[in-house]
Formats: sequence, C-alpha cells, structure tokens
Amino acid sequence: GADPSAVTDRARERGASQLGTLGSGNHFCEVGFVAEVYDETAARAFGLQAGAVTVFIHTGSRGLGYQVCDDSLQAMLGASHRYGIALPDRQLCCAPLGSPEAGAYLAAMASAANFAFANRQTITHFARAAWNDTFGRATGAPPLRVVYDVCHNIGKWEDHVVDGSPRRVFVHRKGATRALPPGDPRVPDAYRDVGQPVLVPGDMGRYSFVLVGTQVAARETFASSCHGAGRVLSRKAATKQARGRDVIRELADRGIVVRAASRATVDEEMPDAYKDVADVCDVACGAGLARKVAMLRPLAVVKG
Repeated sequence: GADPSAVTDRARERGASQLGTLGSGNHFCEVGFVAEVYDETAARAFGLQAGAVTVFIHTGSRGLGYQVCDDSLQAMLGASHRYGIALPDRQLCCAPLGSPEAGAYLAAMASAANFAFANRQTITHFARAAWNDTFGRATGAPPLRVVYDVCHNIGKWEDHVVDGSPRRVFVHRKGATRALPPGDPRVPDAYRDVGQPVLVPGDMGRYSFVLVGTQVAARETFASSCHGAGRVLSRKAATKQARGRDVIRELADRGIVVRAASRATVDEEMPDAYKDVADVCDVACGAGLARKVAMLRPLAVVKG
C-alpha cells in the first residue's frame, strides 16, 4: 500500500540523512542476555535459550515518519470539518477510511513503515558488523539472527471476527503490538505452531520480556497486547528527579554500561521513569492476551 509520491519533499529531506540511526527519546539498542525461560517450546522456536546473548533494537521511521504525521495533520483537520466529524481534541482529527484524504495518508504511512523496516535492518547490519569485529568468527559463536521485527505504531487492514462474523477492519495499534495466536496464517512458518513473538521492552535498569500471542487476544483485542512498560514520570519530571544523581554510575553499579548522546537523555529515560514491565506483562498474561516466553536482562545500552 505504500506510495512514495504521497511522501512530501520535506519528509524525504528529513529522512535522507537518518537511515541507520536510533534517534532520541526512548529509542535504544540494547545488548542483554536471556535470564529466564518460561516456555521452552516457544523459546526453542524463537532461538532463545537461557544465557543466550540478545540485541534489542527499538526505533522507527525517524524524522521522515514524524513529518508524514505533521504533514497529514492539517489535511485531516480540514477533512474532519468537511465530513462533519466532531473532534473532542484536535489531535484526534481524522477522515473516513474511503476518502481521498485517508487514502493519501495510508499510502504515506505505509511508506514511513517501510523506511522504519529499512532503518532497523541497517542498524541490524551495523550491530552484526560490530559483533564480528569485537568477537570475530573464531569463537564459534552462532551469528546474530533476527527473531522478529514488528511495528508498534501503525494502522493495518486485517481480518477479525466481530460479534461472531468475520470482518475486514482497520486496526490502529499505538501503545500496543500485534499478538497473533498459534495457527494464524499471518505468523511466519517457523513460529506458526507457537504464535507470534511479542517484544516488550522495559527500562535500562531492569528487564524486558518476550511474550507470545494467544487465541484470547485474537478474540478480545484484535490480536493485540502491550508493547512496553509505559512511563510513570514525564521527561520533565524525570529530569527534575535526577538532579544531584549520577544515573550512569547507578546503572554501572548494577553492571549495565550506558552510552548516550547526552546526560539529559539518560536522565529522561532513567529506570525510575517507567513502570515495572514485569507488572505490565503479568497483567497482560493474566488477562490471557499473551504468554511469557523469556525474560531478558540488559548489559549495555546505547541511547540516541
């Protein structure tokens, strides 16, 4: 569904120099290890085992995607007015899915998603190259391979059962990630018997989780589950709380090395700014929306 002609020159200009970069905010590249396995069958399918080293990459479409959104807001504000849609908040501006305005946005959004996949693929290449430069091939360690690459801020046309009948619907996941169940034909062959991997990053100081999708999620949440810990402090509040502290040293004392563009980035993203992702995953799994597969603990974190 991507159409590059729907992407403005300004969006292209912003993205041109950013391919292969993490960006700021909560985006990161994290080296860790599998600290605990909860589901041996699923973990084996994903290539995860206790003690295995992992590289977790979280980033998206960078300035290109941001600009696609920015460019679309004005068009959508006008469309909302033209189609008589009352808005409780300007940021909820929208257009009917069959309208020209929606079609143009979806084509640009899909283009931005493709940029995000290319961006992560480029960073994955750099991570592999750095790994090989550091450890070489002589160690006999298996090469790094991708477990899964998935968007968690995207709209997708999907088939779901609604009120007992199959329907084609448009699912927008923001603050959520897809969690397809075992047997779903949209799950890659290698994972189809166990379900789709669900990647849930936590914070720099604690842990992250790999979950797997379920039939309950397919029935109740359009095959969606949580995608992260979520903040308990705004960036401004986190920076204020970090005054007088050395967050990088605190993390080093836990055995976690951090490299960041600035101290401000580390302060904004300090572990205290986030919920305990174990609690978040317990809620999702307790509701049957996913099952735990493995816990990952961080060793080294690179922040944009």
